[in-house]
Amino acid sequence: MKKNIVLFVLFILPIVAYLFFASGVNSFITLPTITPNIPDVNQQWQSLDGKEVTLDKKITILGFPGQDIMTNSGNFFTLNQKIYNKYHEFKDFQMVFVAPDGTQEQAQKLLKELGKITNVSGYHFVFAKPEAIQNYFSQLKLLGKLDNHAGTPNVYIVDKKRNLRGRKGKSVQGDAEYKEGYNTTSASELHNHMMDDVKIILAEYRLALKRNNADRKI
Repeated sequence: MKKNIVLFVLFILPIVAYLFFASGVNSFITLPTITPNIPDVNQQWQSLDGKEVTLDKKITILGFPGQDIMTNSGNFFTLNQKIYNKYHEFKDFQMVFVAPDGTQEQAQKLLKELGKITNVSGYHFVFAKPEAIQNYFSQLKLLGKLDNHAGTPNVYIVDKKRNLRGRKGKSVQGDAEYKEGYNTTSASELHNHMMDDVKIILAEYRLALKRNNADRKI
């Protein structure tokens, strides 16, 4: 009992206080699960560099850019500035985009342009037929849908156990709230909502690391 109290005072209470006072928008202390244990990206799908891409044991920003990657390149640059640049140094953080076959050259061009302003080692593209992408997306069990080009401007937060996370239920103020994805066409949404929510996910894992270290020492 004393051990649990010590852990709470040393680690949990400061993080809860930080999230409550530092966050002006997100009123959830923890980020709820929208869909548990979503499928991994299909290992049969080819990645841009030929290397294996997986959601396992990674904090992932998952996206579906559709056929017009370069036409919508501004969305990537906004996401890069608001989210990726702030968190890409976290070793288990990655961006994964599931794109239709035939868009490989667009993806390469995009990464070349992004590479002028940031380290793109955390960006990963995998490619599949549009119908396979639609089928995969349906397994996420979301309210939103992909368009006719197998794309959406929304991106999604997936934790290390492949749980898709967002806002669901009532906030600490008692207000009903639901958010399953984050619109990359809106810089304010990424700044005011997504940045906050990614911060909570990272805080969860930092807390877990501290707790494990404390357990070993006690």
